[in-house]
Amino acid sequence: MANQRNPKVAPGQSPIYQIRLEGYLEQQWAGWFGGLAITLEDNGDTLLTGPVTDQAALYGLLRKVRDLGLPLLTVTRINPGQTGAADADAADGSHARSD
Repeated sequence: MANQRNPKVAPGQSPIYQIRLEGYLEQQWAGWFGGLAITLEDNGDTLLTGPVTDQAALYGLLRKVRDLGLPLLTVTRINPGQTGAADADAADGSHARSD
């Protein structure tokens, strides 16, 4: 069982993650983050969104966040076909923010 893939992600498809950071991260950093989309939100947060090949790649991204010194707020895995998941979760209070 430990080697089974998540049935919600099609074979050969990388899961999509959203990484929310406190503070603004400029678009020039997109290449450093493997081409993840950078969205600057009205509340001053930055949202990095895109496919992440595996857990090792995810930990690599989180290490880069740490190296920049921006506070990490949330990491959310988005199911295929789900849009605006972070906004929907935030609206229902399911995202805990640790300040």
